[in-house]
Amino acid sequence: MTHLILPGIGGSGPEHWQTQWERELPGSIRIAPSSWDEPRLDDWLAAVDRASAVAGDDTVIVAHSMGCLVAGEWLARNPGRASAVLLVAPPDPDGERYPDAASEFARIGRHPLDVPALVVVSEDDPYGGVAYAAGLAEVWGARLVSVGAHGHLNADSALGGWPEGRQLLEGLVGVARAVG
Repeated sequence: MTHLILPGIGGSGPEHWQTQWERELPGSIRIAPSSWDEPRLDDWLAAVDRASAVAGDDTVIVAHSMGCLVAGEWLARNPGRASAVLLVAPPDPDGERYPDAASEFARIGRHPLDVPALVVVSEDDPYGGVAYAAGLAEVWGARLVSVGAHGHLNADSALGGWPEGRQLLEGLVGVARAVG
């Protein structure tokens, strides 16, 4: 099983849990768009295509922030190309802090995912509220889990390797194996 890492804008730096997981999980692959800071939808979807071609179909997508929206759109366009998807802290395009640079991503990824999926939300995420995440989870056919108040669940949240998130990932992988 391969873990396909889809960071958000900025690419999840060295202190981000995604980067730590990438180092720890054998065979992890991170997408490589042309720009992390000036995202273009077609470029990011092509980056997922390239990484997925290497990863194969027995892949668990691990997405954070803008990566969640990209994952939702990519899975709608590529059914059966992943085993499961972990979607952490999806940003609300109607929120005050949604970045203007990501306007192309604002209305994508709103389709049933047809794979085991888990949306993880923080009670005080400045980029996306619990109600927004719950709505996405419903559209995606995903289970919703709140992990308390931890901001945007990023490096600023000081989660380190985020063991609670790893447990959620392991549970999701178990569900994917049971249905796969």
